[in-house]
Amino acid sequence: MRAPLLPCYLFPYILVSMSTFPSLAIVGLGLMGGSLALALKEKNRAQKIIGITRKRATLDAALQRGAIDAASDELNAARDADIIVLAAPVRTILTHIHNLKEIARDGALILDMGSTKRAIVNAMNQLPERLRAVGGHPMCGKESAGFDAADASLYQDKIFVLTPTERTNECALNTSHALAETIGSRVIEMDAARHDEIVAAVSHLPYILASNLVATVDDFADGDEMVWQIASSGYRDTSRLAASDVTMMLDILLTNSENVANMMRAYSRRFGELADLIYDEDEKTLREMLERAARVRREIKI
Repeated sequence: MRAPLLPCYLFPYILVSMSTFPSLAIVGLGLMGGSLALALKEKNRAQKIIGITRKRATLDAALQRGAIDAASDELNAARDADIIVLAAPVRTILTHIHNLKEIARDGALILDMGSTKRAIVNAMNQLPERLRAVGGHPMCGKESAGFDAADASLYQDKIFVLTPTERTNECALNTSHALAETIGSRVIEMDAARHDEIVAAVSHLPYILASNLVATVDDFADGDEMVWQIASSGYRDTSRLAASDVTMMLDILLTNSENVANMMRAYSRRFGELADLIYDEDEKTLREMLERAARVRREIKI
């Protein structure tokens, strides 16, 4: 008989929220994984946290800060965990999912924290039936990466999207809900395809715009330091995302390429229209467009 997903005291959901989680492996101890470990430790809600990453210095730092109980640079260490959280760039997560087919114990729950979901959910659907899996994406972050930037409060009052897979059962979904809510997040369940369409607009497009802004102004400056002396809060705030981790962002863009490219083309068309209105000094139409955007932004609560 196949082992149950988790000890029975974790089911149903109301009991999950009152208990500590069993052994938990966090694969990747950067900003997201490190913050998860710190949050669980702060709330004393994990019996054992196994930290897994290739960098020995990161493992040492996590042990020193008390974020993890055990450290390893090998994915094989996840075989001892009831819950395995994948907190790495998307394409690395895809590799881990494949390797966990042979590593994870019967009934283990695999939860990821990747920023795109279709490719990950498809990979999770290929896991053996003895495993459970739920796609996840916490809607938070910083432009700073690495364990040094980890913060136990990172997930507080943030949205945590869960995307069920063919390997999701009621216990797996309830446990994922409980884990997200334990660290202070608000859970939304969503289809993976719809998730990727939305984040292309509200997350990935803003990064591209910030990066292109920096590149455009840098070309304009052409070594003229006066440009950067004059630049102030408007440039600083609008360009902030350009400093995000490039490896992580490349994985995001290349695993959500169609949606991101579509949003970029839509933006380009509107941007061209704005340029024409400004060049033609069409104040009436320009005012209407800008006032509409201002009104929409004021009404949005983020």
